[in-house]
Amino acid sequence: MTRFTTRPEILGTFGVVTSTHWIASAVGMSILEKGGNAYDAAAATGFVLQAVEPHLNGPGGDLPVIHYSSATDRVEVVCGQGPAPAGATIERYKAEGLSLIPGDGMLSTVIPGAFDGWMLMLRDHGRLPIREVLAPAIHYAREGHPMLPRVSATIAGLAPFFEKEWPTSHATWLPGGEAPAPHALFRNPVLADTWERLLDEAETKSGREAQIEAARDCFYRGFIAEAIARFVERTEVVDGSGERHKGVLSAQDLASYSATVEPPLLGDYHGWTVAKTGPWGQGPVLLQALALLDGSGIEHVDPVGADFVHLVAEAMKLAYADREVYYGDPAFVDVPLETLLSRDYNDERRKLMGSTASFDLRPGTVPGHEEQVARMMKIIDGLGVSETGVYEPTMAHLSEKRGDTVHIDVIDRWGNMVSATPSGGWLQSSPIIPELGFCLNSRAQMFLLDEGLPTSLAPGKRPRTTLTPSIALRDGRAELAFGTPGGDQQDQWQLSLFLRLVHSEANLQEAIDQPLFHTTHFPASFYPRQRQPGHIMVEESFGDGVIEELRRRGHSVEVAPEWSIGRLTAARHGADGLLRAAATPRLMQAYAIGR
Repeated sequence: MTRFTTRPEILGTFGVVTSTHWIASAVGMSILEKGGNAYDAAAATGFVLQAVEPHLNGPGGDLPVIHYSSATDRVEVVCGQGPAPAGATIERYKAEGLSLIPGDGMLSTVIPGAFDGWMLMLRDHGRLPIREVLAPAIHYAREGHPMLPRVSATIAGLAPFFEKEWPTSHATWLPGGEAPAPHALFRNPVLADTWERLLDEAETKSGREAQIEAARDCFYRGFIAEAIARFVERTEVVDGSGERHKGVLSAQDLASYSATVEPPLLGDYHGWTVAKTGPWGQGPVLLQALALLDGSGIEHVDPVGADFVHLVAEAMKLAYADREVYYGDPAFVDVPLETLLSRDYNDERRKLMGSTASFDLRPGTVPGHEEQVARMMKIIDGLGVSETGVYEPTMAHLSEKRGDTVHIDVIDRWGNMVSATPSGGWLQSSPIIPELGFCLNSRAQMFLLDEGLPTSLAPGKRPRTTLTPSIALRDGRAELAFGTPGGDQQDQWQLSLFLRLVHSEANLQEAIDQPLFHTTHFPASFYPRQRQPGHIMVEESFGDGVIEELRRRGHSVEVAPEWSIGRLTAARHGADGLLRAAATPRLMQAYAIGR
């Protein structure tokens, strides 16, 4: 049985691009060849992904970016995560008869932040006019692109529901009444028209930055915002609760929104510094897991052996337990990150990592947060345990009907570096807005309808997302951009990749190709928020010996087929000046390109 391959990395000096779709990766490289930089290439790639992977992201979704600017020699986070609308109150949602926010439909929508995140990044760091950045997405929306088999299967599975309950989605995704066949040319001309009209209005202004600002106004205060507000106001549809609900997003919510720039969280590990988003995402769990593993001896174990899997899984159980009781929008709640990421705290927490698998959810107790921890644990107990998989939605052995995420890494010849994880606004999220050719997101499902908790629903509050791009610096020099789709599994797969790169001689492609695993021991971020205590899913390519040893240690092991877990991509800027890139072969969709 093949444990991993030894395929070479992609090499270049001009630029490298990775993404979760081959067309989008090629578009990113073409932008670099036209004189654009990593920021232009990342944005163009992102807009194309909205067209070619609509089951994983869309214009109505959200966007976190971590980037390194060679001009400023600084790493920053662009937060394109929209907050809850002003009308999104716990009282309002409970009055609808809800105890959890549904995973789709109109009530699950927050302000779409992705567009403003891309525009803010382009304004401050890009080089090309906005028309050149959007032109590839317009082309593939208008002229068509080969329909991915997974998109075709997703649409076919939802066809009866769309026809009965979401007719605007049926009209868009099943033109002529039939689901598009795998690899058939698929077009979304309405989306192309939306972007063309936005560009026409933006280009009434003179100068690149003025046009970008006009485009932002057009989306959030112009015809796009008006169409969104009208649709939300008049649309009442069935959602995951089985009942009909209207949304609460308004024109004023859109008009008041702006993406933001903030400093990253940083964690040091064996000569590296990893940069992540704040606790409105799950990014800090990777930093805490590194702190837990620093001192565990993991650097001395086989990176595809049972010791490695066990140590990583047990560290993740502890870090994610802390996520559940502490993380939330830091503009609304006190998240004790200084303690959670500290050496003393994690030295104590590491003592809980025994030789056998834990089946208990064990958050730490930070002084002053005792009542919060107790209340959160009571709520988690009430969410219950799942008897079936609580997994990353895009793996081949799971349902085709759930949305997920895409990922992009770009490094250009000047050393600029972008890692972005766009998501939300999936075709499964909510009905298509017929005037615009896209739908809204379902990110509000990550809020709880209980007062006074870090993830309690509140107007203006960002949901605690799973989106978590990464940049790592080596001896203070920005070197590595990496990430993956995958919901709650994103930082688990990224942790394995990073550890294998730091502690072995594997190149990017070899490290990505090595067998992957994850645990669903903690509550899922997505509706219905359940968990599987002690569970671990591993690819069968680990081999029978490793799998049996994990079972002997008490893990509840579920074996997945080879090449079915994770969608990692990565790009690297070496001290030798070479640019390197790699993308997962899993699902045969991701691509790395460079020259």
